[in-house]
Amino acid sequence: MPFLLRKADGSPLSLYREPQPGADWVAADHPDVLSFMDGDLSSGFARLDASLIRVVEDLVDVLISRELIRITDLPLEAQEKLFSRKSFREKSSPRSLSLYNTDDNGELISDRLAGL
Repeated sequence: MPFLLRKADGSPLSLYREPQPGADWVAADHPDVLSFMDGDLSSGFARLDASLIRVVEDLVDVLISRELIRITDLPLEAQEKLFSRKSFREKSSPRSLSLYNTDDNGELISDRLAGL
């Protein structure tokens, strides 16, 4: 059961699971609840998710650089996502750490071809 606290103009201010002073109970599918969830809360989670993704990516880089795992230990889909993000980061930040073998054109060389 969501409890909605409103601003003076009636627009949603915050949403609670438990009763709060000044907050009114509203149905979970109420338009104000849905708009609030799609607005501030969703964008907040998106920012948190983006930050966490960066942490996970950096963690994988550290594990690879310390030779605790190899990129090929990960599922193919995970490899592709990491390669895509790494490629984008390397292009946008020339000082980023490069842990993957690339040819002169910046294309990734498989571990087999690189002799790893």
